[in-house]
Amino acid sequence: MDKMTDIKNIGLRGVKIADTRISDVDGEKGILIYRGYNIIDLAQSSTFEEVSFLLLNDHLPTQKELETFRSGLASERKIPEAVLGFMKILPSTALPMDVLQAAIPVLASLDPQLREETREANLKKAIRVIAKLATLVAAWNRIRKGLEPIPPHTALTHGGNFLYMLTGTIPDPKIARDFDTCLILHAEHSFNASTFTGREVASTHAHLYASVAAALGALSGELHGGANSQVMEMLLQIGEPDRTKSWVYEKLQKGGKIMGMGHAVYHTEDPRAAILRSISKRMADRLGNQQWFDLSNAIEVATKEEFRRIKGKEIYANVDFYSASVYHMMDIPIDLFTPVFAVSRISGWVAHILEEKFAEAQPKPELYRPDADYIGTYCGPQACQYTPIGERSS
Repeated sequence: MDKMTDIKNIGLRGVKIADTRISDVDGEKGILIYRGYNIIDLAQSSTFEEVSFLLLNDHLPTQKELETFRSGLASERKIPEAVLGFMKILPSTALPMDVLQAAIPVLASLDPQLREETREANLKKAIRVIAKLATLVAAWNRIRKGLEPIPPHTALTHGGNFLYMLTGTIPDPKIARDFDTCLILHAEHSFNASTFTGREVASTHAHLYASVAAALGALSGELHGGANSQVMEMLLQIGEPDRTKSWVYEKLQKGGKIMGMGHAVYHTEDPRAAILRSISKRMADRLGNQQWFDLSNAIEVATKEEFRRIKGKEIYANVDFYSASVYHMMDIPIDLFTPVFAVSRISGWVAHILEEKFAEAQPKPELYRPDADYIGTYCGPQACQYTPIGERSS
């Protein structure tokens, strides 16, 4: 293999590894599709529960199907006492994503259908983990503060219930709706790093919970799920809009990155960023505090101008950029931004895991097994001769 001509394939960029019916990303046109439906239409008109049903079932639900699905999610929100007990023995300083990843196998051990590998059984497991992941995040936020978790509120929407469990207060319906839209926007994004990780594990015939735990591990990395929390840290560091130009200039001149700006796939504006920008402005107007929206907007403008001057090309905000200010204005702790990403993306993960297990799309590998070029040591044409430890020189 010619390494120079194949350099573009490092990191599997541009490599098609399977077919999928779940979503499509057109990076050139800035279009994101879930099961044939444009993300803009879904964000404007749908709910997270409806989108989760769509991702799992390949069609939009009827009213009766949606009611059944909603009640099924609500009935599965409570997490077992054994899982809460496990979380309570962890140090309060534990990273929230590590806590989530550790709790998933405990949930698995308590699932009565764990060893059933029919599609029907896995669909039920998928619903359980979608419902419970939100409860796990909210419960950990309480437990680490020495407080008892707030039981789920079955009458609230999935997003509204999460905000309730986090704060103990039933959220304003407008804020709950905006949060629901955020969940829709983060629910799925084709073969991203965490989704591919979950599918790869599923290809080994591991159970659904093992795939979800693996996906959580991938999402915990700062190059994938941690960007919006880093955006918020940047906003806090800059503080005022009139400091943005000098801050951005200095950052880019030193070869740094402006978190939340640019995307590996989109070469135009991320459609999710445009929606989140409007939510951030709406939240600022509602709260009567423009600080975080104005600061975010100023950074975006300054970055675009400076990037155009230095690189001679455009750069655009991605989904993480404005979600930071939105979540902050919703009083979600910064270190929970990535777990909230997981609360949403779990719907996409489990849809992909089901597709991987039950071959909705073809072709797909029986087992993912990529190759690599060995660039390590050879002792001539053969392998190195083994030397007993006592005869090795220091």
